[in-house]
Amino acid sequence: MTELPHTRTRMVHWLSTAVALAAVVGASALIQPADATAQPTLTTTSAAPGPNPKKADFPVNCGRGPQAKVVVVDQGSADFDGDGRSETVASVRCHSGTGSPPNALFVLASAAEPDKPPRVVATMLRTKERMTVQDLKVRGTTVSAKLLGYSSPSVPSCCPDKQRKVKWEWKDGKFALEAAPVAGSPESV
Repeated sequence: MTELPHTRTRMVHWLSTAVALAAVVGASALIQPADATAQPTLTTTSAAPGPNPKKADFPVNCGRGPQAKVVVVDQGSADFDGDGRSETVASVRCHSGTGSPPNALFVLASAAEPDKPPRVVATMLRTKERMTVQDLKVRGTTVSAKLLGYSSPSVPSCCPDKQRKVKWEWKDGKFALEAAPVAGSPESV
């Protein structure tokens, strides 16, 4: 059986198809209904911004001098208690030109008076625990992070040798800590 000449594809057929498809896609991008909007659909669960952690007075002792100040490393907001006002989770540490000072993790609420700084309403992690917070996420009523720590005081602060994923879930008016099993432990298998 012989092939009909119009059933064989050639490069020119593919190129003309590609050009026609590009024209249709381009035209559909330019021609929109009159009531169309260019606003993306948000799929995040983050709440409205909470209190500004840069205005808070954290219970962290960084020593004395102009360089001795608390730095906000990361933050996230959510309305944990359902009162219609967002709280802010802030990961902070002392300012350092070198090294990796430990983090502290606090929850802030707005002050009762508008001109007052936010107040610390919960402490999730203290600097004396010598941990670094990474991958801080706030979703719904859950705060999750990866904590880097040390197996002994002799391990240099530059080089944490332990890590664990944790999450704090808002339950019954407080944060409940849940830690994932340590990698290599019998619980993680």
